[in-house]
Amino acid sequence: MIYAYCRVSTKHQRIARQITNITELYPKATIIREFYTGTTQSRPQWDRLISQIKTGDTIVFDSVSRMSRNAQEGFKDYQMLYERGVILVFLNEPLINTSVFDSTKNNLLRVKVETGNQAVDDFFKGNIQLINNFLMALAEEQIKAAFDQAEKEVTDLHSRISQGMREAKKNGTKIGLPQGTTLTTKKSIHCKAIIQKHSKDFGGSLEDPDVIKLCGCSRNSYYKYKRELKAQN
Repeated sequence: MIYAYCRVSTKHQRIARQITNITELYPKATIIREFYTGTTQSRPQWDRLISQIKTGDTIVFDSVSRMSRNAQEGFKDYQMLYERGVILVFLNEPLINTSVFDSTKNNLLRVKVETGNQAVDDFFKGNIQLINNFLMALAEEQIKAAFDQAEKEVTDLHSRISQGMREAKKNGTKIGLPQGTTLTTKKSIHCKAIIQKHSKDFGGSLEDPDVIKLCGCSRNSYYKYKRELKAQN
């Protein structure tokens, strides 16, 4: 099986470009769409995919940042999938494809030296092992560097946003909604309707914990909606 794993952080972002890039090369790939932040590896579609993936299957990514923006967790998953025999393909970073890692391992020096002198033989054997360890370390560092870059991009973005907000405040620009502004969303409308119907504070029969379960929202959001309703009344 070939899977095309395509991820964006929110449903407001475009995912079509990733799908197009992958399906041009892998037209029969099964598309996995994920709308979740890449700063954590615990994502619904990703967890489901790696739980069902089999040895010999392939996962294709448009770039390494689609797999992870957390360097440590991303490299850990890379190692885990590689050891399970899963093929990983990164269109924008082909040098860290598992096929390249395999090639590095297959090209390790396999020289057997037998001079009849045990000390000389041990010397050459030790140096050959050092060279092989160095080659493998270089390959691993290249993979780690790709995940580090993906994490750095997100860190730099957050830094630029924070800097921009500080500059805006310094210049007198107000950030965010004016104080006292009520933001209306589909979620807030839905929850407020449930609160007005079922909460004891508005003539209903249910206590707060039960109404929160019906709303499916966080406690903070629930009590915020209640305050807004009381202010309206």
